[in-house]
Amino acid sequence: MKQLTHYDIKNQQKQFPITIVCDAIRTPENIGMCFRISESFGVEKIYFHKNSPSLENRKVVKTARNTIAQITHDFYSNFEQLIKQLKAEGNTIIGIEITDKSIEIQDFNFKNHEKIVLLLGSERDGIENIELLDNTIAIPMYGRNSSMNVIHSLAITLYEATNQLRR
Repeated sequence: MKQLTHYDIKNQQKQFPITIVCDAIRTPENIGMCFRISESFGVEKIYFHKNSPSLENRKVVKTARNTIAQITHDFYSNFEQLIKQLKAEGNTIIGIEITDKSIEIQDFNFKNHEKIVLLLGSERDGIENIELLDNTIAIPMYGRNSSMNVIHSLAITLYEATNQLRR
């Protein structure tokens, strides 16, 4: 067995019809990791709130590890307006959020949706307005804690979504 380096690995470059909307995420490391994990899973685009940490922020740049230039991104100021625009463009808006209507992630059929928006809530307050969502999904957890870091949730969700969509 030999451990491979980045130079040994030839990933199948593929893009999925997935857009990420970060609803007021404020932690620079989470912004940087959003780029890194989204690029790894072939996400088309990321939207950040205009008050999110700057993409020139040292912590954002460090955690993004050269992926900022590799993925399309934009900023928004009006959450409701952005979500309505994305819906009008044919996207299904899916919040990664625990609600009384959440579907466990492994039971949600991502293949039934042509274009997907995965919505991440802020670290403190969650998603700003869940009434705008088409669905919410939740990750089953088995410990005492009922939540995890927003980017860990994104990584798990992107794994499940792309695993379903690539088949």
